[in-house]
Amino acid sequence: MIPTPKEAFELLKEYNKGEFHLKHGKTVGSVMRWFAEELGYGDEADFWETVGILHDLDFEQYPNQHCIKEQELLRNHGVDERIIHATASHGYALTVDIKPEHEMENVLYAVDELTGLIGAVALMRPSKSVMDLEVKSVKKKYKNLNFAAGCSREVIERGANMLGWMLDELIEKTILAMRASETED
Repeated sequence: MIPTPKEAFELLKEYNKGEFHLKHGKTVGSVMRWFAEELGYGDEADFWETVGILHDLDFEQYPNQHCIKEQELLRNHGVDERIIHATASHGYALTVDIKPEHEMENVLYAVDELTGLIGAVALMRPSKSVMDLEVKSVKKKYKNLNFAAGCSREVIERGANMLGWMLDELIEKTILAMRASETED
């Protein structure tokens, strides 16, 4: 089964109650949809969004088994193995040995942590928005390892490398994706 984005969000709510995790799932889902369209996978936009929504399915209840437990949970719900591989692969070299293979998986790997960092930078701005956020503002905070310390710079950089992009390009595109997401809300 390949859940629609709406069904994926309902499944996410089954295992996550905290506003932060639900919002993060929606944000990453929207960002993944934007990248699907941007990179020429528009006909797979729902699939990419579903993967983004479900990527942290297990994190709230099973943080010590992140990207491991979600495989079991998704299989129990009859979810397509491509989604299981994609969601698990964002934990590559952290909690699992499942390497991102498809461009979509590389995008998820790169943007998961970065959306958190960009969101934190946006909250520091008077507008509390990404709409007026620039790459240089993100880069300034990015260099401060104490800022949004839970967002792994190593993972973000590895993700940019997997995509063959410079870090600034990844940040810029992710800001644009988050802007598109913000206008949908």
